[in-house]
Amino acid sequence: MENILTGLDQVTEGEWTRFEGQRLGLLSNQASLNRLLETARDVLQKKLPGQLQVLFGPQHGYGGEDQDNMVETPHTHDEALNIPVFSLYAESREPRPEMFEPIDTLIVDLQDVGTRVYTFSSTMLRCMRAAARFGKKIVVLDRPNPLGGNILEGNCLSPELFSFVGPASLPMRHGLTMGEMALFFNQIFALECNLEVLPVIGWRRHMTWRETGLRWLMPSPNMPFPETAFVYPGQVLWEGTHVSEGRGTCRPFEIFGAPYFDTSGIRKRLDPRALSGCYLQEYLFRPTFHKWSGQLCRGFMIHILDLDAYRPYHTSLALLQAVISHHGEQFEWKEPPYEYEYEKKPIDMILGSASLRHGLESGRSLYRLQKDWLPDLKTYGEWIKAILLYS
Repeated sequence: MENILTGLDQVTEGEWTRFEGQRLGLLSNQASLNRLLETARDVLQKKLPGQLQVLFGPQHGYGGEDQDNMVETPHTHDEALNIPVFSLYAESREPRPEMFEPIDTLIVDLQDVGTRVYTFSSTMLRCMRAAARFGKKIVVLDRPNPLGGNILEGNCLSPELFSFVGPASLPMRHGLTMGEMALFFNQIFALECNLEVLPVIGWRRHMTWRETGLRWLMPSPNMPFPETAFVYPGQVLWEGTHVSEGRGTCRPFEIFGAPYFDTSGIRKRLDPRALSGCYLQEYLFRPTFHKWSGQLCRGFMIHILDLDAYRPYHTSLALLQAVISHHGEQFEWKEPPYEYEYEKKPIDMILGSASLRHGLESGRSLYRLQKDWLPDLKTYGEWIKAILLYS
């Protein structure tokens, strides 16, 4: 197993000197730790005392304290450093001019999970736009993509569905690190942001989280294990339905279901090929909060058997189509709002395509649906080669 150093590890070990004499802001959260489990805030304060002027937190809060979508985190104050902690998931998700005024450089250190709908990349994009507008610099301390970077999955997001859970025409499993995503945004949106990325040392595109040897640090309240991230590119689809995605259990996204589920009937409607690399265990659960709180749900738990063979987006699309087919009258799509969009269907925003929803509802073959998006996915894969930082 290789000795992997994240961007923050490198700052700890000497790269901090690049920030000498600058007024600094830091966008981070509770998972922004180095190999010694020191926070990014503490590393910067210890190495560059007095230079840290502002802290920023993404969705779920600077401390990772808030659950679910559209649960806003208020601005606070860091008493020890006597500096503001601005929430970028509050009454606005845009950095205001006064938030950037005290700094020269914004350091971004967030652990992404390799899935388009995870909102940290949207927050970074909005910070990049602000930095370009206000003449500030952005430095991304990169971290590995837990899913690896070789496998891409899904349809590319339709521009009319751009939102906070889809900032660009990315596939669901996009294959990029946060640093690569920043380079991607800077180029496709012609931001002209003064951007620098401190790449991870020792990470290769084929490596999933299990191969990194790094400790898993929960980047958000419902991302407790690497396995959660592995299933998330598919299992996040349930957020666009009234089926429980397992929030309120100890294994969110791995567990899913509803009180009315007929698990054997759903399983009979599944093409066995859709379960490649995984096993569906029939499961009973009672969520302690969120959808179906306190009610007994019937459903499944996904066990990953072979990460190379498992395709989370394909598997969950097949599951979703089987549920629609078997439980037509009981199944319901979630209604807006979802991530501050009050008109479009949440499932369309998550899927990145209204036509894909129609295809699932009509029972069209999943393999036919995938054939439609493969050319765009191939074009995306070719296009990003120019901005990839890792072999």
